[in-house]
Order: sequence, then C-alpha cells, then structure tokens
Amino acid sequence: MAFHAVADLLEAARDMPLWEAVLENDRQDWGGERARSWEKMAALWAAMGQAVAGYDGDCRSASGLVGGAGAKMAAAPDPLCGPFVQAVMAAALKTGECNACMGRIVAAPTAGASGVLPAVLLPTRKKYDLSDEQMIQALYVAAGFGQVIAARASIAGAEGGCQAEVGSASAMAAAALVHLRGGSPEQMAHACAMAIKSLLGLVCDPVAGLVEVPCVKRNAAGAVVALACADMALAGIPSAIPCDEVIDAMRAVGESLPAALRETGQGGLAVTPTGRRIAGGGTPDPLN
Repeated sequence: MAFHAVADLLEAARDMPLWEAVLENDRQDWGGERARSWEKMAALWAAMGQAVAGYDGDCRSASGLVGGAGAKMAAAPDPLCGPFVQAVMAAALKTGECNACMGRIVAAPTAGASGVLPAVLLPTRKKYDLSDEQMIQALYVAAGFGQVIAARASIAGAEGGCQAEVGSASAMAAAALVHLRGGSPEQMAHACAMAIKSLLGLVCDPVAGLVEVPCVKRNAAGAVVALACADMALAGIPSAIPCDEVIDAMRAVGESLPAALRETGQGGLAVTPTGRRIAGGGTPDPLN
C-alpha cells in the first residue's frame, strides 16, 4: 500500500531508516524481492548520470528553442552563486535539454521536471565523495515524498500546474538532500514542505505547447530552491505548516488554477506576443 501521508512516512521511519521504509513498501507493493527493487532504483540513478555525462552542447531541439544553455552555464566565469550551485544549475539545464532533444532521461516525477533531482544529486555526490549506495538511498527518500505528493495532490502539470511538476521535484530533491547530509526524517519533511511553499501556485504555460520554454530553465530554479530549503531544514528551521497540510494546499491551489494555466499553452508566457509568434512558426529567439 503506497504512503498517503508524510505522517505515515515519519511513523514508518521510527523502526528503520526512512529510505528503507520506502524500499520495503515498494517491495511489498509489487510482491518482488528487495534486490529487484534496489536494482531498478540503481538503474534510474545510472540513467540520471548518463543524461548529464552524455550531454551535447551543440544539440538543438526540433523547434530550435532549446539547446546549448547547459554548456554556457557550465562555462560561465565567476558565477555569483559559486561553483557548486553553478554545477547544479548546469546539470538541471543539461537534463532538461536532453529531454527536449529526445534523449533518455528519468521522469522524476515527470519529464518536464526531470532536471531537478539529478541537478542536486550529481554535484552533491561529487562534493562530498558519496557512494552510489548513498545516492540510491536518497532516491528512495525522494520517491517516498513524491509518492505522498502524487497521492494527496498531483505530479501532473495538466492537473496542478507547474507547481505539481517542478514544485514536486524540488520538494523531493530537498528531502533527498537532507538525507544525504545526515538530517532527520522530520527535517526531510520540513524541507519538502518549504520547497512546495516556495513554488506554490507556479503555473504551467509551455510556449507552443512544448516542454521547453520556460520548462528547462525552471528546472534550474527548482533545483536551487531545493538547496535553500534543505539548508534551512538542516539548520533547524521548521516549516510552520505541516508537510501534509502544505501538500493539501498545493492540491487546492492546483484545482483553482484556470485551465489556461495548466499545460494547455493558452495562458501565461504561451500567449505573450513572442510566445504566439513562436507557436505560429516564427523564428525562435535564443535569448528567451
């Protein structure tokens, strides 16, 4: 039975590490063996790394809207955010561009938000010299919180706007980061809640109906939000609103969004003069 509340996740984590509770739940859910569950998660971790490692800065999407940003970010001199956050943003852009260029990515939780988790996990692994085993554990943590978000709210832009995609991914990533830095399950929940709150109400307004603009760059922003929320939680700063209540609020906000702001390409940036020109087949401006 899938977890339907963060409170249930925290209760399960009283008897074992939270990541292990999620693994055990997964194993029971489909009646398989523990090793098989781990093997599948390990494959996802490997695919995340391959999407970034195999990035081609010369590749462009069929629309011409996406390509090259990841390489520019990685090569930018003296970034304001420092080299670690630069690497995070570059990894997010590279994965998002890989998706737009029809490469192989991990939809975590969706293709449109596929850049957030690898963006925070890959540079963190390198910075702290972590093992693949630790990273796979972190993915189980992310999956547990993502499972609750999917059950209580949504991970689909068509249902809840981009808060359900990049917002959910950022929340999952924040919880995973707290795990990797030795935080408690309660701190993971606070980080998850704060990330959702930071992106609450984010609309889904893909230009020309493509998962490219503004989606790819939002992945970079969502990854940085995850870092900030993880650091706040690890510093002992709590979310004033419990995580389950934040997720419920996210669902209510998603339900109140007009259809034009839920992946239809009929509102927001998609209907700006430039957005309409691109949708009509106009030449894309690489600066947008």
